[in-house]
Amino acid sequence: MAFLDGAPWQGNISLGGWRPGGAGDAPVAEPATGQQLARSGRASVQDVADASANARAVQRDWAERPFSERAAILRRAGQLFLDNAEELSRWIIRESGSIGPKAALELHLAAEECFEAASLASHPTGHVLRSEMPRLSFSRRVPAGVVGVISPFNFPLILSLRSVAPALALGNAILLKPDPRTVVSGGVIVARVFEEAGLPSGLLSLLPGDATVGEAIVVDPHVRVIAFTGSTVVGRRVGALGAQHLKRVHLELGGNSALIVLADVDLERAVSVGAFGSFMHQGQICMTTGRHIVDASIAKEYATLLAEHATRLSVGDPASGRVALGPLIDATHRDRVHSLVSETVDAGATLLAGGTFEELFYRPTVLSDVPLTSRAYVEEVFGPVAPVVSYESLDDAVAMASASPYGLSLGILAGDGLRALELASRIPTGAIHINDHTVGDEAVAPFGGVGTSGNGSRMGGLSNLEAYTETQWVTAQSEMPTYPF
Repeated sequence: MAFLDGAPWQGNISLGGWRPGGAGDAPVAEPATGQQLARSGRASVQDVADASANARAVQRDWAERPFSERAAILRRAGQLFLDNAEELSRWIIRESGSIGPKAALELHLAAEECFEAASLASHPTGHVLRSEMPRLSFSRRVPAGVVGVISPFNFPLILSLRSVAPALALGNAILLKPDPRTVVSGGVIVARVFEEAGLPSGLLSLLPGDATVGEAIVVDPHVRVIAFTGSTVVGRRVGALGAQHLKRVHLELGGNSALIVLADVDLERAVSVGAFGSFMHQGQICMTTGRHIVDASIAKEYATLLAEHATRLSVGDPASGRVALGPLIDATHRDRVHSLVSETVDAGATLLAGGTFEELFYRPTVLSDVPLTSRAYVEEVFGPVAPVVSYESLDDAVAMASASPYGLSLGILAGDGLRALELASRIPTGAIHINDHTVGDEAVAPFGGVGTSGNGSRMGGLSNLEAYTETQWVTAQSEMPTYPF
């Protein structure tokens, strides 16, 4: 029996079991072909209220279970991702337009997120404090309660799971709203895995839907924490709404990450790194290398070689297994990418490769002589576009990299890695990768951005302890004191 096909998820949401959603259902489409793969349920605002009530009813029992029970379920979930990787990979490839290696990476990361989250369940959660009073005084971390997770389409599985897994391990219940375009990869797979792993009913509700569903999750009085991954535009709205309702909101938003290339690099290897950073998953990654800032002495040759790499890359249906890039997620997104490229060329940039598309398949694109005010340089493109600019001095490189309001990830390629690290310390960013591209994430590492890329490293590693728990102060003494009242 197939892992997904053998379960009654089609046309349904998960709310204490699989059932029809209040907003009906919708097709699950394949971007590469336009084919309908299945139908998924759609939640209503009332479904959110029902899921929240269910979550609140069962969360306390879950939190009070021995940590070893929660850890065991997380470990079983991680193993299920590995045991069913072949089937689940096909869904990620077809629904999100991922090539095979990218889908395999998501499943590997999903298992690692679960295994790492399992270790959180037994992590020390408090400190013994000094007190002026003759009493025991300590702080401890307790589950936040109900956590809302709103995830995007690009790495749908891992960007849902990196919040779901640690929040569950720490004793919380979850309301999960995946992007409507990747409901299976970002939601159904997660729900089915934890269902099979033995997670008690009601702790994880799958609520696909439109913006009204997301808003209902944010404002629900029982939801204490919101973990949102998505665009800066939507993130601002989520943050503002959360603030109005006094929620803790963790925002992992957009990026326009810089790759600084120093003159002493191995040029061919540097170009390969830069190409991967810009073109992996069609550039639809928040950490994508959006700006190549290259020493003027090698900038022209770097751009030429990068264009040669781009020209050699194959683009097509990733289900064929023979391409380097798949489709963009939909026509609206494709048209936005193309408008940014076209406007930047009109502004004076030189198109060295790409800039064309067939249906949703956009050719990897290289732009040189890019004006620093052009849209493809200033904005997050979220497509396979590599703008190349040059700098004269390291101070210029620092100023150019720092000029963006985004601050998610930074890569520096250099013959001298320590020199590059010293340079990186001058640039505000959430992550630094010396002698690598800008796209990197591990379950054991803190992740998040500064500026318009988010409100800090709120996910990953021990950051999850703070993200999904509340700090509580406790005192205890053997006898009541005497007061002069």
